[in-house]
Amino acid sequence: MDLLLNSPEIPTEMLGGNFIDLVLRFGLNLLATIFVIIFVYFRATGKRSYVFTYILISTTIFFLCFLLGSIDLQLGFALGLFAIFGIIRYRTDTIPIKEMTYLFLVITLSVINSLASIEVSLSTIVFTNLTLMATTWLMERVWMKRHLARRSLIYDRMDLIHPDKRQELIDDIYERTGIEVVRFKLGQIDLSKKSVRLTIFYKEDITPNVLSDPEMSDKDFE
Repeated sequence: MDLLLNSPEIPTEMLGGNFIDLVLRFGLNLLATIFVIIFVYFRATGKRSYVFTYILISTTIFFLCFLLGSIDLQLGFALGLFAIFGIIRYRTDTIPIKEMTYLFLVITLSVINSLASIEVSLSTIVFTNLTLMATTWLMERVWMKRHLARRSLIYDRMDLIHPDKRQELIDDIYERTGIEVVRFKLGQIDLSKKSVRLTIFYKEDITPNVLSDPEMSDKDFE
């Protein structure tokens, strides 16, 4: 046992201080990721499959960066290879911009929490995490509630496009789709097919079943 501890290939500090540092950093990273992904992202979208992906990516990148930072490698090159792998993998499916933003956020948190040098105080790392968490929460829960989503559709009720029947048109769209339209804009009118292209604007958080990508929300089935 003494021979193992005194071996130059296994520094004794790795059995103590480094391990505690690893546990503390990982705990902070996990708490920040859980808050951003589960308490902010999942509550807003209900997409359980992305939660699984984000948590695992965050954990994987954290340990990858932490361990690579402990050996004599050019970390930029190593992360470049990892980024190439990620691009190849995630280009197989189209990922919405919002989901890509959250992906970049969890990667950023993981890299910061794992690679911040000992010269950076713990309070600085915690403040950085709290700032990113608070900014995400404010943008998702405050800003996005005021945001109007936009969608184009072909509307077949030509009798309701008259300006005097604006409210009737809005009510008809709500009855047929469940979307509470705030306003709409008339587009191309096809008299031969008796249809018109409408651009509707609605509050996206009011209609969680209407998504900007093909994935259905898990909340629709609960």
